Amino acid sequence: MKAETTLEDHPDGRVRRGNATRRTVLRHAVDVASVEGLDGLSIGRLATELSISKSGLFALFGAKEELQLATIRAAKRIYVDTVVTPSLETPPGLGRVRALVSAWLDYSRGRVFPGGCFFARTGYEYAAREGKVRDALIAARHEWLALVEQTLREAQALGELDPDDSLPQLAFELSAFLDGANFESLLGGGDHAYDRARRAIQDRLVSANRGASEPWTDA
Repeated sequence: MKAETTLEDHPDGRVRRGNATRRTVLRHAVDVASVEGLDGLSIGRLATELSISKSGLFALFGAKEELQLATIRAAKRIYVDTVVTPSLETPPGLGRVRALVSAWLDYSRGRVFPGGCFFARTGYEYAAREGKVRDALIAARHEWLALVEQTLREAQALGELDPDDSLPQLAFELSAFLDGANFESLLGGGDHAYDRARRAIQDRLVSANRGASEPWTDA
């Protein structure tokens, strides 16, 4: 007698289970990588820590490099949802610049990833290497700097920043303040690191606005 096919045995059910497992694994993987780096990931380790079969995980990710790349993509989605999307709800101008900076500081301070900024940790790890993992991290970094620069460009077009100020330079400086706060906080600087970064960014934006100051309401 032929066994009755259940909803869970149906291909759609297996796909749903596979997708749910993949999400669970990647959520754990991004947390591990933010503390120990992408080299800390392995199919065997994740299988043990999540009580999932190694063969099942290998079927989902294959080689370690694909697991690492999938982890970067998962971290990027979390980053966009946490930092980028909420900031873009603020109208263009210096208000949006400050919203973006504040969201980033909250993201690092709130330990969305337990090791601080995922991309800072993994970027340092792969900065001097070659390969697809490094390329993916470089692309994510360039996308972030391009977004910061575009946000500054909008403010400049509205007359809120000095038209002679170099926006690539300003974007670099603001990002450096953020990275510095993240690193300092991990070494025991605590909230003071974020407060100092916020103050430094505010001072830099005031100078770029030819001395005009606007209140940073969430300071």
